[in-house]
Amino acid sequence: MKRMLAIVSLSVLMSASAFANEFTNELTALAKGPIAEIVQAPEVVAAIKAQNAETAAFDQAKIDELDKTWRAEVEASDQPMIDKVLDNALSAYLLAAQEASGGTYTEIFVMDAKGLNVGQSEVTSDYWQGDEAKWQQTFLVGPGAVHISDLEKDESTQMLQSQVSVSIVDPATNEVIGAVTFGVNVDKL
Repeated sequence: MKRMLAIVSLSVLMSASAFANEFTNELTALAKGPIAEIVQAPEVVAAIKAQNAETAAFDQAKIDELDKTWRAEVEASDQPMIDKVLDNALSAYLLAAQEASGGTYTEIFVMDAKGLNVGQSEVTSDYWQGDEAKWQQTFLVGPGAVHISDLEKDESTQMLQSQVSVSIVDPATNEVIGAVTFGVNVDKL
């Protein structure tokens, strides 16, 4: 029985990977078009630059401490750190972009030069994204970088989605200042 489950599981994984590849062109076009337009808005660039000035001196211990606080707040009723991010102007802008997408975008979050959340349309499970491919394969790669995650099925909504992440540049200098991740409902493509 275990062997049969392993074979079925492998088959599901293989078909999910093949299925994810079917959307790579559409997701890349989305990244280079509508997503690029959203993230080059002056309010996005200004918010990242402001946070980069605040977090520039943060060491790994400080980042870990902030991430630990965030993770604890996700499960708590009192969420001052999360509320501060959700209540900022960038988060309002991202929520409006998500709502205007007609269900195409399931989440949007912007990260600074350290991989820390600057703004988000939905609460993320952690504050520091710098240890994940969504930040490493965009921010660290440079202008124009795009990372497309594997296709995943959201258990609560039963929706197939992929995360599309891109680097964000300061239009004045063309230097990468942050990154963004969009959860994309591939059924809407």
